[in-house]
Amino acid sequence: MTRGLFRIIVAVLILLGSVTMLPGLLDGAATAQPTGSSNSTTPKFLKLSLDSVNPSTVTTTGDNRLTVAGTVTNIGDRVVDDVSIRIQRAAAVVEPGDLRYALRLDQVNYDLTGPFEDVAERLSPGQRKQFTVTIPLRPDGSGGPSLDITQPGVYPLLLNVNGEPAYGNQARLDDARFLLPVLGLPSSGQGAAPVQAAANAPVATTMVWPLADRPRMIAGVPGSVNGKAELTDDDLAASLAKGGRLDQLLGALETALAANGAAKGGLASALCVAIDPDLLLTAQAMTNGYRVLASPSDPGGATRDGSGAEAALAWLERLRAVAGSVCTVALPFAQVDISALAAVNDAGLTARALHAPADIVDTILSTRSVRGIGLPDSGSIDTSAGSLLRSHGVTTAVLADSAAVPVGAPHDADSTQVSSGTGFGGSIGQTPTETAAPPLVRIPEVAVQPVVGALQESAPPGGSGGAPAVDPALRVATFDIWSATALAAVGSNPPTPSFTPARVRYEVTNDSRAARLQDALGAISWSALDTASGRPRSLLLMPPQQWGANRDEAGALLRQVDSLLRANLATARPFTDLLTEPADGQSYELNYLSRAAEDAAPERFVLPVREQATRTTELGRALVDVPESEPTPQQFLSPLGDDLIRVLTLSDRRSGNSAQPDTFAQRRLDQTTTALDRLYRSVTVLPPGGVYTLASEQSPLLLVARNDLPVAIRVRFLIGAPAETKITDIGEQLLPPNGIRSFQIPSEVSDSRNLVIPISLTTPDGVALGDSTVVSVRSNAYGQALAIITACAALLLVVLAGRRLWRRFRGKPDPADEGVDSGIRRRVVRYGRLRRKVMRESHEG
Repeated sequence: MTRGLFRIIVAVLILLGSVTMLPGLLDGAATAQPTGSSNSTTPKFLKLSLDSVNPSTVTTTGDNRLTVAGTVTNIGDRVVDDVSIRIQRAAAVVEPGDLRYALRLDQVNYDLTGPFEDVAERLSPGQRKQFTVTIPLRPDGSGGPSLDITQPGVYPLLLNVNGEPAYGNQARLDDARFLLPVLGLPSSGQGAAPVQAAANAPVATTMVWPLADRPRMIAGVPGSVNGKAELTDDDLAASLAKGGRLDQLLGALETALAANGAAKGGLASALCVAIDPDLLLTAQAMTNGYRVLASPSDPGGATRDGSGAEAALAWLERLRAVAGSVCTVALPFAQVDISALAAVNDAGLTARALHAPADIVDTILSTRSVRGIGLPDSGSIDTSAGSLLRSHGVTTAVLADSAAVPVGAPHDADSTQVSSGTGFGGSIGQTPTETAAPPLVRIPEVAVQPVVGALQESAPPGGSGGAPAVDPALRVATFDIWSATALAAVGSNPPTPSFTPARVRYEVTNDSRAARLQDALGAISWSALDTASGRPRSLLLMPPQQWGANRDEAGALLRQVDSLLRANLATARPFTDLLTEPADGQSYELNYLSRAAEDAAPERFVLPVREQATRTTELGRALVDVPESEPTPQQFLSPLGDDLIRVLTLSDRRSGNSAQPDTFAQRRLDQTTTALDRLYRSVTVLPPGGVYTLASEQSPLLLVARNDLPVAIRVRFLIGAPAETKITDIGEQLLPPNGIRSFQIPSEVSDSRNLVIPISLTTPDGVALGDSTVVSVRSNAYGQALAIITACAALLLVVLAGRRLWRRFRGKPDPADEGVDSGIRRRVVRYGRLRRKVMRESHEG
C-alpha cells in the first residue's frame, strides 16, 4: 500500500512539473524562434498560409485598403485557443539583397504593427480556419491603425498568428512574410493626394520567357524513317495538354501579347522566348504517334501507346504563331551543363549542343532566332566553358550578375551584392556591400584568335550592314539574381537557383504560392522604383528554364511588367538591343560559383560520355550518305549523340537530392553504350562454316560480309595472312544497308596443309566492327616439291625419246623392244618404209 501511494505521488509531481515548465518553454520558443515559413524552424502547433493579397500591387488608381486572406491550420497534437492574427510592416527595401533578406527577418524587425484580430476561439488538431485581414495603406482620417505607407517602394509585410496551446500560454506560433510593391499611393480619406512613383529614369527592362522540359526520350534508340518515338513516361502529354504546365506558360504569353499587341515599345518588345530544342524535337516526334514505357523504372520493359499526339501538334502550332511575333532564342540542347560539355571536349557533341539548337528552333517553328547567344541553365560557368562557347561562335553569354567579377578581384563563391550594414542585411550580420557586375561586361581572358582565311564570324544581333568588327572576347549579359531567385520560387516544385547566395537560402516551399508570387512581383518592381541609388537603369529578368508557374501566376508577372511600362517606370528593351550595347569599360573575369559546381553534372560521367561520343563519331565517319535513301547517317546517329548530351543535363539537379538525376543519367549512359555495342556488332564477316578447298594455289578466297544497319557503310577486311599465303588487300568496300555482299579476295597459297586465317571487318579508320572469325583453307597445290617432280619427269621423257630415235636412225633395235613378236616387228618396219616412200613420191610429184 505504501509503495502504491508513493507511485501516485511521484506521478502527480511529474505532471505538475511538466505543466509548470511548459509555459516557460513555449514563451522561450516564441521569443527566440525566428518563426515563419521562410525560416528553418518548423512550427509545432499552427501553420499560417497566405492565400491572396488584394491589391497585389498598390497603384494610385486603387483602393486605400489592403486585404490579406489566409488560412490557419492546427498541425499539432493539442487544441489551440484564442487564435488571432495581426499584420506588421518593415521599412521599404533599400538594397536589392534585402528583397530576400527581408523574408528571413524576425518579427521584431517588422516594427509597425496592426491590431490583433480574432480568427477562432479554438482550433482542434487538424482543423483549419480561413481569415481576412483588412487595413488602410495610409491614414484615412478615422484615427484607426494603418500601414502608414507614405512613399512608393517595395515593403516587407508579415502576418503573425498568436494562440494559446493546451498546457501553455499565449504565444506567437507562426508567421508568413511577403513583399508588397507600391507603384503609387491612392488618395486617403483625409484628402491626401495620390502619390506617384518618380518616372524620370525608367529602367530598361528585358524579360526572357523560357519553355523547357526535362529529357523524355528513351535512350539508345537510333534514328529511323518509320519508327515511333519512345518516351520514358507520358507526363509531357499532360504538360502540353490543356491545363498543363507548358500549356499554361504559353497561354499566359498568348494572352499578354493579345492584350498589348505588338506595338513598338510595348510588352512584346521586352520579351524574348527561350526554347529548349530538345523539347521541340520531342513534341514534334509525338505528333507522329509515339510509345511510352509501361513502367518508367523499367527502361527495357513493355511500352504502350502515348496519348499526347494531338496536344503536341496543337501546342506546336500555337508556339509557331507566337514565335512569329516576338523574339526567340534557342537554349542549349537539353539544358546541358556547358562546363561538363567542355570537359568532355567532343566536337560532335559540342556542335549538336551549341550550334544545332538555333537551326532546330528555326526549322520547327519557321522563324529566325537570335544567333550567337549562350544561355547556360546554371547561370554560372567556368573558364573552360566560356572558351568553349566563344570558340564555337557564341559572342555573348547570359549569366548571373555574380558570375563575373572585375579582373583581379577576389573570386568569392558566394559573391553578390549585399546590404551595407545599415539595413536589413546588416541586421542579420551580413558582409559589406559587394557590387554586382554591370549589365554587359567583357571577359578578355576568354577570346578567340582570328584565323586567316576562315569564314567571318557573324556580327552580334542587330548589327547593321556595315559589318562591324566582332569583339574577340566573350561578352556577358548579366541578369539580376534577386529577381531571378524570386521568379524561380513561383509555381510548383520551385528550385533554388545555383546563383542564390547561401546566406539567403531557405526552403521556399514552406511559403505559400501566393506569398512566393508576391515576392516575385516585388522583386521585379524594385529596380523601377529605385531611382536614388545611382545603380544602372537596366534589368534583365530571367526565370528558371524549367519553370513551374501556372497561367495565373505567369499572367500576373507579365501584367506587372506591362504596368511598369505603362507607368513609364520602365521602358521595353528588346533582347537584341541589350546584346549590342557597349560593354562596361572595366575588364571582368568569370567567377564560377561554388554552388553551381555542386549542382553540376558529376565528373564521373565525363570520361564515359567522351568515350561513347568518340565511338559515335568513328562509326559516323564510316557510314555513307546514299542519295534518296533514308535515314541518312546523321539522322541515324543523331539520337545517340542527343542521349549523351542528355546525360549531362542540369534538369532537376537543384532539388537538393542528386540521387534521382544521377540514376537517370547513368541509365541513359548505359542504354546508349549498349546501343552502340549493338550497332558495331551489326556489321560483320560471316563465318564459312567449313574448310575452304582452293582449286589451285592462286584461287581467290571467297568471303561474305553482312550489314544489318539501315545505312550503307564503308569497310575494310583485316586478314591475318600466314607466311605461307599472300593475300591482296582489296581496300575499302561498300556494304549496302540491310544487305549481304560476297567478295573474292585474290590470294596465293604455297602450302597444301590446312591453314587458319583470322578475318575481321574494320572501318576505313581501323575501328573494329562485328565479331572476328577464322577461315580454314586447304589448297590442291603441292608447292615446290610438285614443281621439282614435274621437271624431273619431263627431263626423263626427253632422254628416253632421244635414246629411241638415236637407235632407230642407226638401224639398231631398241632394247626396250626386246621380247616383242617378230611378225609384229616386221609389219611395223614395213609400214614405216611404205609410209616414207609414199611421202617421198608425193613430194617429188
